[in-house]
Amino acid sequence: MAGQLSSPATETVFRDAPYDESCAATVLAVNEMGGIVLDRTVFYPTGGGQPGDSGVLRTEDGREISIATTVKGRAEDGGADVIVHVPAEGQTPPAPGNKVTAEIDWNRRHRMMRVHTCLHLLSAVLPYPVTGGQVNDGKGRLDFSIPEGGLDKEAITAELNRLIATDSPVGDDWISDDDLAANPDLVKTMSVKPPTGAGRVRLIRIEGLDLQPCGGTHVARTGEIGAVTVTKIESKGRQNRRVAIALNDNN
Repeated sequence: MAGQLSSPATETVFRDAPYDESCAATVLAVNEMGGIVLDRTVFYPTGGGQPGDSGVLRTEDGREISIATTVKGRAEDGGADVIVHVPAEGQTPPAPGNKVTAEIDWNRRHRMMRVHTCLHLLSAVLPYPVTGGQVNDGKGRLDFSIPEGGLDKEAITAELNRLIATDSPVGDDWISDDDLAANPDLVKTMSVKPPTGAGRVRLIRIEGLDLQPCGGTHVARTGEIGAVTVTKIESKGRQNRRVAIALNDNN
């Protein structure tokens, strides 16, 4: 083993500073699969329908380690949750104790921030229970429990773009586990329950438009999403409708 995972939780720079593209960090451990654990990171780990960030770790001697994705993990000593940076194939991870600069693929992350925020708006346009969803690079989708079909792509596209054009501010609040339990209507997603047990849960607020629990990364204002298109509406069962969207400038 290249290094035991230590117990301190990874400092989640991406949570409070989603626009930070890089940060200085120290390698705490490398697990048996070559996954790299840092003391702090700008890399968002896979979760809540949003893929983990990719990018690079730069060492003090100028070496670059390509990171293919980022996932959640747990310290091998049974300690706190950690974030594991998964190197691309053939990369040699830095040894524990090394100082690195962690730098995400910002363009990819920013597209996912725009898509993720747009999906929150989609759940406001279609106020039905959400049965699933996925954020991708430049596109995404939500599944809704809707008894009847008849959803109109053009009408949904027009309403989404109207809400985007309000340029409403996007921010986060925090709510206690008990308050969330007392307000179950805040939880729109049936398939993924917000993490509880830490005493509080993060809410994403789109001013005047939407409020729901979410741990993902988002843009600061809806206008930053840019124009979007509803690309497809599919039936995925008797009451399940899949609505896919894409950024108009997605390449």
